[in-house]
Amino acid sequence: MQSQPHVPGFTIRLADAEGGQEQEGAPKATRGFRRRRRNRHGRGLRGELMLPNLPGFRSRSERFDDMVLDSAERLQDMWGKQLDGVLFAVDEIPPNLEQLVAEGTAAPMGSCTPGGRGEAPMVTVYRRVVEQTATGREELQDLVHDVVVEYTAEMLGVPPETLDPVYRRRYQ
Repeated sequence: MQSQPHVPGFTIRLADAEGGQEQEGAPKATRGFRRRRRNRHGRGLRGELMLPNLPGFRSRSERFDDMVLDSAERLQDMWGKQLDGVLFAVDEIPPNLEQLVAEGTAAPMGSCTPGGRGEAPMVTVYRRVVEQTATGREELQDLVHDVVVEYTAEMLGVPPETLDPVYRRRYQ
């Protein structure tokens, strides 16, 4: 899903945890198999392996990104201009995960970074931690929305229940 074109000034950019900017001199990431133009023998691909209308066409990470985007758009519909300029990022695992495991503490499902010095505030959701916590697809979607609501509320300084009235009511 893309950001809503009918709401002026509202955009959602899914960025990596470092802000989505490449550093100079850093090697570019390799492209996935689906994005390559030719196979290793140089004869090119014969066609799509999976048609776009089939469920397996999109990867798990792409479907997870869509869940975060849907939650962010829902919050923007309710709160409007207060969420303009907020970046919603999806990262695989939290930083210093090895240290957290060694200490025996639970890994966070997300984080929020306040904006400052020309940087936009950012809410980051850690995909692997959230996926490991959820048991099914419906629970995953609810959990993603709750994580987005929790860290957006923390960033705005309001209780999560006031940010979204159905926060955590689906579990009861």
